[in-house]
Amino acid sequence: MAYELYYWPTIQGRGEFVRLALEEADAPYDDVARAPEPDGGVPAMLALIDGDSVPHPPFAPPVLRAGRLLIGQTAAILLFLGDRHGLAPKTESGRLWVHQIQLTLADLVVEAHDSHHPIASSLYYEDQKKEAARRAESFRTERIPKFLGWCETVLERSGGPWLTGRRLTYADLSLFQVVEGLRFAFPRTMKRQERKAPHVVALRAAVAARPRIAAYLASERRIPFNQMGIFRRYPELDP
Repeated sequence: MAYELYYWPTIQGRGEFVRLALEEADAPYDDVARAPEPDGGVPAMLALIDGDSVPHPPFAPPVLRAGRLLIGQTAAILLFLGDRHGLAPKTESGRLWVHQIQLTLADLVVEAHDSHHPIASSLYYEDQKKEAARRAESFRTERIPKFLGWCETVLERSGGPWLTGRRLTYADLSLFQVVEGLRFAFPRTMKRQERKAPHVVALRAAVAARPRIAAYLASERRIPFNQMGIFRRYPELDP
């Protein structure tokens, strides 16, 4: 059975966390909004989200269809995939711990987005540059160190090399994606902060070296970072 992933076709965004898990699991999937119309494309995604025929309508993409199941929210999708594809611990406490890590990374992702759009997503960056400068300063000096510091502590206490110890989980893939995004958006800040987080840096390298992930990163399936996604590079926000 091939999964159907519904997400915006031109950005990594929150859908990328799901793509990484599917790629690592070697799970067949159709990236529906990237397929040609009429069966694919953005209209197919919007028809699912805004249509009247879905009993439990998702709020926003990403959405994963797995047979009769329709799952929204990145963390919920990963909770499902982790259990099904061996990307999560077998114990209840272990699964909840990985889910907790994922939710914490989701908080970081929100703050990364709000560093350049602190007022409203509907406004252009140019309409909120002053506010973004203040928000980005706090994100650089307070929030990035706190989040990376917490991840570093988790890795130290796990015994490594992964967040839960010797076995990779979807949370490790998500931490890789967060580091990649922060390197793109805040390269100067990350150059300084990574010196204080060697375990995080080692995890990022280990994920990138995994055969299926390496093949994915080198393929056309991996959408480059750009100025429309969550992680955006504005040099003035990373002096």
